[in-house]
Amino acid sequence: MKHKKESRRRLLKLGGITVLTAASIIIIKQLGVLDAFSITETLQNLLQWIQDLGTIGYLIFTLVYILSAVLLIPASILTLGAGAIFDVVKGSILVSIASMLGAIVAFLIGRYFARGWVSKQIQKYPKFQVVDEAVAQEGWKIVGLTRLSPVLPFVILNYAFGITQVSLKDYITASWIGMLPGTIMYVYLGSLIGNIATLGAGGRERTSLEWALYIVGLIATVLVTVYVTKVSQNALNNQIEKT
Repeated sequence: MKHKKESRRRLLKLGGITVLTAASIIIIKQLGVLDAFSITETLQNLLQWIQDLGTIGYLIFTLVYILSAVLLIPASILTLGAGAIFDVVKGSILVSIASMLGAIVAFLIGRYFARGWVSKQIQKYPKFQVVDEAVAQEGWKIVGLTRLSPVLPFVILNYAFGITQVSLKDYITASWIGMLPGTIMYVYLGSLIGNIATLGAGGRERTSLEWALYIVGLIATVLVTVYVTKVSQNALNNQIEKT
């Protein structure tokens, strides 16, 4: 049993390294690695290149999206670009898959490379351990609410949830459901813009759909803050009563 777990961990690490290496080679070969020090411009160049690749562009786009999640690069330009390149339906499906894979890779990195250290630190403080366990029990709700929030950066949350006790199953399910509305909206906006060169440009007025999603997201931010506080406080109160 122990051997199987170790083999599984090795495969996960190997898979992550393979993805990162492949995507890095692609970027280095095509663009010379951020010579202009402009992430937006670099992503636009990547999208332009992907657009000219045809069918293989789907795979390259996915690899780039995963890499952006691991490197903490906001993927809004890539999501908009999917709409401009692949249309709404194909783009939404592709981004949904790519963003989830990226989120899983970052989560596993956080889980296997940082969780051990975090666990040791938490053991020194019983109250924090109680809160950590309580949050894990309500993990899917907390993950889902944070994914709806425009205030909390997705790329950081991917790693943050990895160092909690939230199960991978709850993380994947809640993340996918929570990210889907924003994914579809950004892909749709990208399809309306149509021109990769203008993606991320300022001066564009927000649509009513964007405002609606932002309002929902802000409400979700308040809810998750209140909810986590409540869960933590209840857990601490229960622990005090037991002692």
